[in-house]
Amino acid sequence: MPASYAYLGPEGTFTEVALRTLPEAATRELIPYVSVQSALDAVRTGEAEAAFVPIENSVEGGITTTLDELVAGAPLMIYREVLLSITFALLVKPGTKVSDIKTVSAHPAAQPQVRNWMKANLPDALWESAASNADAARLVQEGRYDAAFAGEFAAARYGLEALETEIHDAENAQTRFVLVGRPARPAAPTGADKTSVVIWQRDDHPGGLRDLLGEFATRGINLMLLQSRPTGAGIGNYCFCIDAEGHISDRRVAEALAGLKRICLQVRFLGSYPRADVGVDGVRPLFPATSDEDFLAAADWVTHCQDGRF
Repeated sequence: MPASYAYLGPEGTFTEVALRTLPEAATRELIPYVSVQSALDAVRTGEAEAAFVPIENSVEGGITTTLDELVAGAPLMIYREVLLSITFALLVKPGTKVSDIKTVSAHPAAQPQVRNWMKANLPDALWESAASNADAARLVQEGRYDAAFAGEFAAARYGLEALETEIHDAENAQTRFVLVGRPARPAAPTGADKTSVVIWQRDDHPGGLRDLLGEFATRGINLMLLQSRPTGAGIGNYCFCIDAEGHISDRRVAEALAGLKRICLQVRFLGSYPRADVGVDGVRPLFPATSDEDFLAAADWVTHCQDGRF
């Protein structure tokens, strides 16, 4: 495949800024795509080696467009993640005053992060969604809208100026981005890893979700994300996107996934990859009796029992 990475464009998105923090990005051609779907499809069709897209933010949780694309279609895998602190600037054409702003635009994920600021400062402005924050800036440049919420760094790219900066409703807001490629062997564990899966219940019954989560709980695995997404099969039909601490090569994680495969209608493995929030020293201690050595000792004990050696 070509040595290129697709990403949510156009140029000047937070996605591009986050992507450029990856060392390997310096050796790839970085190609902007108009949507998350088109970036991921570029990987599926072989147009790109990998795609870099937003998947979660600390204000609204999972980004549904990305989650739904990973749930459906040809399987893909997550190989890396990046966390980026997010603050917005209000970008306008030079000379524009606050009183001139009647329409504003940004990516839908930006709206919950600037809603209160907009209510206080632009209460009568009409919100219009764009494919990305940088695309909103481009539309302001073209005269489609009066202002855009985007990264301050996008102003120069689109001939705009930042009328306001450091806009955010929540302090320390972050967005998580992931590098997604075609399925292959996961990278070796680092000791500070995350495993992502999607699971579908066989049927809807009392305690069904508890049974699924119990596969993690009984093995001392902490969950970092749990989000339901509709399957499209009717009201009340959902699958569950899960991020769990640990790597598929860890005995506790492998056994949990095997347990899910046994009781679920379907399990889609989305990858095991290094965590971006902590290093090895920051990983919480394992729940008692859940190390690989504990699982191996328990398996040996069962073998001894089967052999008549107690």
